[in-house]
Amino acid sequence: MSKRRIYWTLQIVGWTLLIMLEFVPYTLEYGFESGVLYSALANVFLGIVLTHIYRLVIQKWNWSSLPLPRLALRVIGSVLLLGLIMALVNQPLDRHYLAENLINQPFVFWGYYATWCKNLFAWILSYTVYHYVEQTRLAGYEKIMLRMSMREAEAKVLRSQLNPHFTFNALNSIRALVYEDPAKAQVSITQLSNILRNSLLADRRKTVDLQEELKTVEDYLELEKVRYEERLRYSITANPQAIYWQVPPMMLQTLVENGIKHGVSKEMGGGFVDLSADIVDDILFITIKNSGSLISTESSTSESGGVGLKNTAERLSILYGKGASFRIFQEADKIVCSEVRIPTLSDNTLMTE
Repeated sequence: MSKRRIYWTLQIVGWTLLIMLEFVPYTLEYGFESGVLYSALANVFLGIVLTHIYRLVIQKWNWSSLPLPRLALRVIGSVLLLGLIMALVNQPLDRHYLAENLINQPFVFWGYYATWCKNLFAWILSYTVYHYVEQTRLAGYEKIMLRMSMREAEAKVLRSQLNPHFTFNALNSIRALVYEDPAKAQVSITQLSNILRNSLLADRRKTVDLQEELKTVEDYLELEKVRYEERLRYSITANPQAIYWQVPPMMLQTLVENGIKHGVSKEMGGGFVDLSADIVDDILFITIKNSGSLISTESSTSESGGVGLKNTAERLSILYGKGASFRIFQEADKIVCSEVRIPTLSDNTLMTE
């Protein structure tokens, strides 16, 4: 049953029962009178109309969003006003049927007024509380959905980062290989194609298997070796149990790129990049070590490397909340270490909000 149908059912049944609680005892004591029945039906109709007008007012002016003190004042004011209308309408009607000694009592009007205020207060309070709770629930739900939409939009931007300089340099390197080593050029084109495809797909996927991310990193490093040749040395090791762990796409590639740009490329004799992944206490630890100095990396925070590191921390926070972490530090002289800590996807705070 729809909410609208439930509302009108409660309105009709509720007001009918309320008025009948007075009409039936009166009829049993004094006998049936058609005028009293018409008066009772008029009260049912008037009660429904007045309370429905209140419903329209509270919805139009959105009273449910008001602070509780201001809402309470409006509820009390509405009860007093509607109760006054019901009392003013009913006292002249009842004067014809009640004994003169009751009508002529000086406080009979206030008795009418208090009775109708009590009845109306029960209805108005019930409806207002329901509407307030429903409004609060919907507002909370919309807030959660908005926050999730914002996080998703941020995540799409952050996980689709690919340095255009790398693409330009890779194409130049491949162009040189076309004449020197055509077979190697074909392999490099395939590797670049894989990286570009993963970059384009990154904004559609929140996470990918670690093995897929490691393959992207390997393709990237192989392309960089075409450029740096023997000046770049790398190794990739991973616990076999971790290869299906879910990680943000293109994240490791960004970290490795940062290590090469701000570390290996600045060393006269070149350098190395070592990537390792292992599971410790149901947490995936990924470590990337590279030649270089953290000072030179920090001084370039305004460049793409610094932005990439910031994006890494933000992406982990968006996807995993406090369960994940990222840090970069100087492990030893001329060795920079980037460490990523990722929980299982089931701990993803984005899924539980």
